[in-house]
Amino acid sequence: MNNIVLHEVGLRDGLQMEKQVVATEQKIKWTEKLIEAGVEIVQLGSFVHPVKVPQMADTDEFFQHFSKPENHPDNVIFSGLVLNEKGMERAIKCGVDMLCMGVSASDTHSQKNTGMTTSEAQDRIIAMAREAMHSGKKVQASVQSAFGCGFEGKIDELKVLEIIKKYVSNGIKYISLADTAGHANPAQVQRLFSAIRDIAPDVEIACHFHNTYGLGIINCKAAYDSGVRYFETAFGGIGGCPFTKVAAGNVCTEDFVNYMQRMGYRKDIRNDILIDLAKDLSTVLEKDLPGYVYKAGTLEY
Repeated sequence: MNNIVLHEVGLRDGLQMEKQVVATEQKIKWTEKLIEAGVEIVQLGSFVHPVKVPQMADTDEFFQHFSKPENHPDNVIFSGLVLNEKGMERAIKCGVDMLCMGVSASDTHSQKNTGMTTSEAQDRIIAMAREAMHSGKKVQASVQSAFGCGFEGKIDELKVLEIIKKYVSNGIKYISLADTAGHANPAQVQRLFSAIRDIAPDVEIACHFHNTYGLGIINCKAAYDSGVRYFETAFGGIGGCPFTKVAAGNVCTEDFVNYMQRMGYRKDIRNDILIDLAKDLSTVLEKDLPGYVYKAGTLEY
């Protein structure tokens, strides 16, 4: 597990569900703490309509701050979510390192999220990805609702794999499966990620689990055993998709780091900083968070 890469999504997937708008200055301070803790990839925000998602209204300004050389460590990647061509133009203009985009395997979720069917959305995303890669940008393409949908229930795994095959055939080398509804179980996780390994052994695979039914970390373990090395988590365990039926938090970053370190791995990550960060987040949002370790502390033995 020493080769695990953390992709922190709390500033985007976490805050997008909060009613309280967090000031840009506060987000900058939290990002600096994530960098200090040793997180390798930080997702600063999404390029969406500011009226629809007020928490992301400052995304351009936020990225512009960290695109300045004095604020951008060489060993950190700043990622951003884009949903359409306009968002991608904004992201490239702001100097985003990695563009994250995706397609839902659920037609119902896709319609609610993008106003398009899965097939329509995939054609659009692939065209965007090809353009972004041509311009020299790193692109990660995801399959959302890959393990189940709050509206449709079970998702055909063959449908998920067909989306993956189209990604791969169009030169996309960074692929993520997102458990948007939190329906995944370890056996299903192993089947899908192992199948992706068979389809494209050379792609970099990421996972993004929500903790709706309490299986987040065990699903991460199943993903790791299946060859996944990139893990998308959120400090404090906050987050959720506003367009799914039951929105629940992400796998909690400091809980996942605690798990790894209890197993003897990733001792280089400063979990004490992540715990303090979660405590500060709890104070700012004026509520308890889904995470456990920031409340209980870590064990030293």
